Amino acid sequence: MGHNGRWMTAVLAAGVLTLAACGGGSDQGSGSGPGGLAVPKIDKLAALGAGEGSVNIVSWAGYVEDGTTGKTVDWVTPFEKDTGCQVNNKVAATSDEMVTLMKTGDYDVVSASGDASLRLIYGGDVAPVNTDLITNYKDIFDGLKNKQWNSVDGAAYGVPHGRGANVLMYRTDTVTPAPTSWGAVFDANSPYKGKITAYDSPIYIADAALYLMKTQPDLGIKNPYALDDKQFEASVALLKEQNKNIGEYWSDYTKEVQAFKSGNSVIGTSWQVIANLAKADKAPVESVLPSEGATGWSDTWMISSKAKHPNCGYQWMDYIVSPKANAQVAEWFGEAPSNKLACEQTTDKQHCTTFHADDESYFDQVWYWTTPLAQCVDGRTDVTCKDYSAWTQAWTTIKG
Repeated sequence: MGHNGRWMTAVLAAGVLTLAACGGGSDQGSGSGPGGLAVPKIDKLAALGAGEGSVNIVSWAGYVEDGTTGKTVDWVTPFEKDTGCQVNNKVAATSDEMVTLMKTGDYDVVSASGDASLRLIYGGDVAPVNTDLITNYKDIFDGLKNKQWNSVDGAAYGVPHGRGANVLMYRTDTVTPAPTSWGAVFDANSPYKGKITAYDSPIYIADAALYLMKTQPDLGIKNPYALDDKQFEASVALLKEQNKNIGEYWSDYTKEVQAFKSGNSVIGTSWQVIANLAKADKAPVESVLPSEGATGWSDTWMISSKAKHPNCGYQWMDYIVSPKANAQVAEWFGEAPSNKLACEQTTDKQHCTTFHADDESYFDQVWYWTTPLAQCVDGRTDVTCKDYSAWTQAWTTIKG
């Protein structure tokens, strides 16, 4: 999820985890995450008070719409009328930018993806969430609660918003036969050289790792976000090889739509929303979840540990996952809603089927973005894994 890559902040943001790791690495006893990484002690809100009159939000494009994009695309105005909380929204282009913005303390809530959420939790930038104060929490799909990227030690650090897979999209007039494997983008001898596209983010290294996990079992990869030196080197080598065949990397989804419309890109990693928009623009595209499975994202609304408007923040988190609002966002953005009651509220009655909202067997094949840590997130303790700062540095070398 994101727009134009801003990677320079990633190194700084990732540094937090490295530092925290040195402190709490060996102490398994303290309330801890992977490998005993200590979590800053921050209290959750005990009770809701009166709204403060405004709320400052950091979000992905398309999540906080107030009618300026399109008259019918507006779920902010009803919220403002109901609560008296004026919404000030800042669209972030990438997960790295979200982390940087949340560190300023100027924002109350953020729609964090899994490659940002652990950085925010361990950095002390977000507080645990008192789910008893979120009336709609009970209707969130169980498959999204208490996951590695939105909770620590059973404590919820946010409210699940929606999810989706990073699918393989291709032009049906050019790419034949229809691809069923990620080999279509990783084959060194691809007939589509120069017209392959990939997501422009360090987290894309996980896509290569997932492919190797399925095609080179000898590497022993069990989780594409937990890579030791050897596994990491193999993934980076595959991406450097792929780089020779890449026409362009994308992070702004409107640009990917254009690239597929013009034929500059004919195959590559994508989101369902991009496939929908490209089809609506009459581009001959289809998308598929390849046989190896895919990476994906599950976004979580999180509240700042320094929130100046915590009550409006909670009201927003509760509202945005209410059935109607959650349905509106899911349909506009192109994702599976988190609230199971949202499926009855979508305009397109097939929406939840298209996006596999309640199909856990589909999402069992999806490896949601998770922040890579030095303490391997697959539970191994006999090796050190490459942390996000190492992924960031490698990404710049992959792109040359």
